[in-house]
Parts: sequence; structure tokens; C-alpha cells
Amino acid sequence: MKVYTRGGDGGLTTLLGGRRVGKQDARVEAYGTVDELSAAVGLAAIAFEAEAPRGKGPAAAKELRLIQADLFVIGARLAGRCALAQRPPSTPAVSP
Repeated sequence: MKVYTRGGDGGLTTLLGGRRVGKQDARVEAYGTVDELSAAVGLAAIAFEAEAPRGKGPAAAKELRLIQADLFVIGARLAGRCALAQRPPSTPAVSP
């Protein structure tokens, strides 16, 4: 299935807020990686939830769902207009 965004493919993608950046931009790579990690965490949570009837895994599944929620927030911040400017003051900066 093809998806048409009417934005063309000049090697650019649109971040939240409308800013266009290159598809090789570090933030695009970062939020893609965070998204893949979130998917893996979700699969692990499903596996633990499947063990719930046998009394195994509900606590681990709950913890994984909390981690996944945090990953969604991180991905959204990375894709946002001012991802670095929105970093809470108590969070250490990460150098590229």
C-alpha cells in the first residue's frame, strides 16, 4: 500500500510542528530507534501478559507498559519543534 503525503520526497521529512529536516537528521534516527525499542518493549509486555493466567508476569508487564509510555513521550519530544529546548533543567544534556 502506498501512502501519499503530497510533500514530495526530496530527502526531507516533517517533524511535529511542521519543520522540515533531512531524513538522515540525527533526531529522525533517534525517534525511529526509540519507536523500534517501544515496539520491542510492547511485544515483551504481551508475552508477560500471556503468562498472567498462570500467576506469572503481571507485574513485569505493568512495568514494561510504563516504560513504553515513557518511550512514547521521549519519541514525541525528539520529533517536536524544540526537542532540546524542552529538556527539563534537571536532565543532563547528551552530546552528539
